[in-house]
Amino acid sequence: MRMSTVLLSTVAAVFAGVLPWSTGRAAEPVEQTEESDIIRLPPVTAHRILVQDTVGHHAKDGRVYVVDADQGRLLGMVQAAYNGNVVQDPKGRAFYVAETVWSRGNRGDRADLLPAYDPQTLTITNDEVLPSRALVTPKKNDLQISADGGLAYVYNMVPTNSVYVVNTASHSVQQNVDLPGCALVYPWGNTGFSSICADGSLANVVVNGAKAEVTHSKPFFDPEKDAVFEHSPTRRPDGKTWFISYTGLVYPTVLGANTTVGAAWSLQESAGMKRAPAGEAPFAVAWRPGGWQLSALHYASGHLFVLMHQGTFWTHKQAGTEVWELDVATHKLLKRIRLPHPSSMVGVTQDAKPLMFTAGENGDFFIWDAESGKLLRTMKHLGDDLYFTVALGE
Repeated sequence: MRMSTVLLSTVAAVFAGVLPWSTGRAAEPVEQTEESDIIRLPPVTAHRILVQDTVGHHAKDGRVYVVDADQGRLLGMVQAAYNGNVVQDPKGRAFYVAETVWSRGNRGDRADLLPAYDPQTLTITNDEVLPSRALVTPKKNDLQISADGGLAYVYNMVPTNSVYVVNTASHSVQQNVDLPGCALVYPWGNTGFSSICADGSLANVVVNGAKAEVTHSKPFFDPEKDAVFEHSPTRRPDGKTWFISYTGLVYPTVLGANTTVGAAWSLQESAGMKRAPAGEAPFAVAWRPGGWQLSALHYASGHLFVLMHQGTFWTHKQAGTEVWELDVATHKLLKRIRLPHPSSMVGVTQDAKPLMFTAGENGDFFIWDAESGKLLRTMKHLGDDLYFTVALGE
């Protein structure tokens, strides 16, 4: 009975704010001023990459991840709303996200934007409004940049196919180049780009201030029988491009005002196999290229990394079970890297010790030593739909 009385008295004292043995009221808490700050990341390095996640099941929440590939660590994230695209200044001074939003979420006034981001604070330094842009599934060639970073190119489809040329210094649209029947952007040099056309040719554009000169190459592939992948790699400074076809033919191309296309060579023949048949034998199973961002090029070595799988002709979007590394000068197969999980994307850094990247269907991100083909580390569920990577110097 005595214990209950003491306990009840103590509890009451606690609620009253005074204990039996206290000599006064409890000290008032010291209010602290809330402070806001921004962590500053180190300067961009060869192994600090951007990873585009389209988040296909709820594409309004698209995003771009900033990843330290040496540590397998997520450093930050920015929004890349509905079917967004990302490109980085070749020297790492900024990166740009092309995105589209509506004033009422999924309806209302539409705004097409090209924000420029500070790569160390991930803050927007300029939020440019575009006249329009193509709302298509994210591809590297929807948004591109010149070799010196002075011009950004935004692919557009309203009211017809065209490319907006954006001055990155003034953050203004310099001109709109109409390219009916042609699509996407393959940049070359500081003031030029090419687009693939429906007849298998290329439109070549020289940008000269507010004017543009357009020339056309002869058709070099038959889009009805063996089309080329849109995601073929281009080396910006000299315009060298390797267009890869659905069957695995590689067309070495030098883009310019007078584009030249060399003789095609076969991925399969480089591996000691027969060429894969095209549409005339649609059910023939062979090793074929496929995926989304299915190829990457290491500029300095000229090594081409291609996702490959076994399938029939119309399996060009099937994820790769292997990465084939080939020398574009000798056409030799250097190695075949078996993947732990099929991947729809492959990327590579541009330094002397390059890393390679693949992704699993569940959003896992795999980081490889590109020279040895050894898996170094895995970032579990980095995102939902990892479409491509962007590395310094691409």
